[in-house]
Amino acid sequence: MKKSFALLGALLLCSSVSYAQFTLSGQYRPRAEYRHGFKQLPSPGQNAAFFVEQRSRINLDYNSENYDIKIVLQDVRVWGSQPQLVISDGATTTIHEAWALLKFNETVGLKLGRQEIAYDDHRLFGNVGWAQQARSHDAAVLQLSPNGAKIHVGLAYNQDGARLVGNYYSVSSSYKTFQYLWAQKSFDNLKASVLLMNLGNQGGDPLINDGTTYFQQTVGGRLTYNMEAFTANAAIYGQFGDMPDDGNTSVKGILYSLDVAYKLTDKHKLFAGFEHISGNDESDPSGAVSGENNAFNPYFGTNHKFNGLMDYFYVGNHNGSVGLNDFQFGYKGAFTDNFNTTIAAHLLYADGEVFNSATSQPEAMSKSLGTEIDITANYKVSTEVGLAFGYSQMFGTETLVDLRGGDKDELANWAWVMITFNPTFFTTKENKE
Repeated sequence: MKKSFALLGALLLCSSVSYAQFTLSGQYRPRAEYRHGFKQLPSPGQNAAFFVEQRSRINLDYNSENYDIKIVLQDVRVWGSQPQLVISDGATTTIHEAWALLKFNETVGLKLGRQEIAYDDHRLFGNVGWAQQARSHDAAVLQLSPNGAKIHVGLAYNQDGARLVGNYYSVSSSYKTFQYLWAQKSFDNLKASVLLMNLGNQGGDPLINDGTTYFQQTVGGRLTYNMEAFTANAAIYGQFGDMPDDGNTSVKGILYSLDVAYKLTDKHKLFAGFEHISGNDESDPSGAVSGENNAFNPYFGTNHKFNGLMDYFYVGNHNGSVGLNDFQFGYKGAFTDNFNTTIAAHLLYADGEVFNSATSQPEAMSKSLGTEIDITANYKVSTEVGLAFGYSQMFGTETLVDLRGGDKDELANWAWVMITFNPTFFTTKENKE
C-alpha cells in the first residue's frame, strides 16, 4: 500500500506541472448469488449455494499530450472467506491493469503493460467484465488509426519469472505467446473488422526439451449492418494449427454466427440469432484418435455473454467437447429512462455426435442439450450507482446429463442481485503555461 500512495503522490505532482489530466475513481460491486444447477445440472438432494462476492477497485488515470498511464488496483473476495482478525489478504488484492500508452502522434500509439484487450462483441477478445476478477493480459499493442480506420497489432510473451536458465512456462490456464492483428473500418451503415491471431501453447517434457511451443491460428472477421430500425451482425472465424501434444493432433475448427434485431419503438426491440461452434464426437473428444481436433476454442472471449448466462458452455468448461449450436431469440425494452429488461431463450444442441454411455453398445443420442431462459433487469439509481437483477433456468435433456452428469428432472436455476458504485473521487486538469 505504501507504494500505491507514493505512486498516487507522483501522479498528482505531475498533474500540477504540465498539461495533463489526473482522475482518481473507483468501483464497488457486491453481487449476491443463489445457485442450484449453475454450470451443471444438480443431483437429487443437492443443496443450493448462496454467497456474496464483491469487487473493489481504485482506478488511477493520468492523461497528457505525450503519454497516458492507467493503474487499476483490484480486490475480489467472497464475504466471510477470511477471518475478522485477518493478517494477510493473500491473493485477493491484485493489480488488474498497469499500462502506459506512448503517443507518437495523433494516429500512432504503443500501449505497454498489463491491460484489458477487447474487440468487437467480445467473442474472441473480451475483458470478461461479468466475472469479478475480469481478464487482463501482459502485452504490447501498437495502435494505428489511419484515415478513420483502427489497426491494432498485439504481442505477448509470458514467463513464470526472471530466470537464469530455460524458458518453460508453467502458469496454468495461460499461454506462452501470441501475436495478433485486428483491424476495423466503418462504411456508412456498414462496419467491418478482421482478426488474425497466432497463439502459442507449450507442450512436451520441460526436463527434456524445455517445452516445445505449438501454434494455433485463428482467422476471420465480423460485419455489422445498422439502419434506423434494423441491425444485423455476421461473423465467421476458422482455427488451424497444432495441439500441444507433440504435434500429433491438428486443429480444424470453425465458428460462425448471425444475429438480427428489429426496433418496435425507440425503446423496445426483438432479437434473434444463431451461433455454430464446431466440436468433436463424444467418442473422440480431443481428436487424438482421428488426429484432427474440430473443436473451436473461443480463447479470450467474454463467454458468459454468449450461449446462456448460466455458463454451461465455454466458461471454464466444454472446450474440446462436442461443440454447440445455439438458436436464441428474445426481447429487450426500456420502460423508463432508468429501467430496462431483457428476456432471452436459448435452444441448445451439440454439433458432434453424443453416444449413450449407459448402454453396453453405445448408441447415438439426440443432439438436444436443453433450453435456457434468462431474465435480467437494470435500474439506474444515479449516474454513479446502478442496480441489476437476474433469474435463469435450464431445462436440460438426457444428452446433457450424459455429457455433464446431474439430473434433468431437478430444478436447475440461478438468481442474483448486484449493485454497482462507480464514483469519481477527484479529477483535475492543468494547462501548461
